Amino acid sequence: MKLTARNTHRDIAYFYVGLIISFSLSGIFLNHRQTWNPKRYTYESKEISTAKIDKDSVNDSFIKTFTAQQNIKDELRRFNIDGEKLKISYVNHDVTIDLATGNGKIESYRITPVLGQMTKLHLDTSKWWIYYSDIFGIAMLVIAFTGMFIQEGGNSFRARGWKLALIGIIFPLIFLFLLT
Repeated sequence: MKLTARNTHRDIAYFYVGLIISFSLSGIFLNHRQTWNPKRYTYESKEISTAKIDKDSVNDSFIKTFTAQQNIKDELRRFNIDGEKLKISYVNHDVTIDLATGNGKIESYRITPVLGQMTKLHLDTSKWWIYYSDIFGIAMLVIAFTGMFIQEGGNSFRARGWKLALIGIIFPLIFLFLLT
């Protein structure tokens, strides 16, 4: 095989096509995690009813007792009172209770199979994954630079591609500096 920009571009792109697709999808999922988070989807929602709850009685001991009474076997993340609602957040459960009535809901979550795991690609900080991601980043640079030299003639990077590349650089900068 002859070492050319076209061959290098093609072979590196073929090697990383799966990761490119996975990174693209997980990035899209993470961009919209406020609406739909593949790491947490509700698979069970249960209505509960307790006695009225006094705001002043809500403390670590109360939460520990409540957790045991509701048979929630999960790690507590935080709890707070928002107006007249008690909100308790666990790793895989969320609880909301109306303090005045004692009525509430327990929502249980699971990771969306495959899609939820894909989001870990953007969030993983293990040493080996960081090295692999760095190599992937370098490969993306090679793909970008070799792609600039594949086309010749009127549609080449030198003739018109640089204009599109410049727009491609300016566009995200507009979002970064002007719209945030």
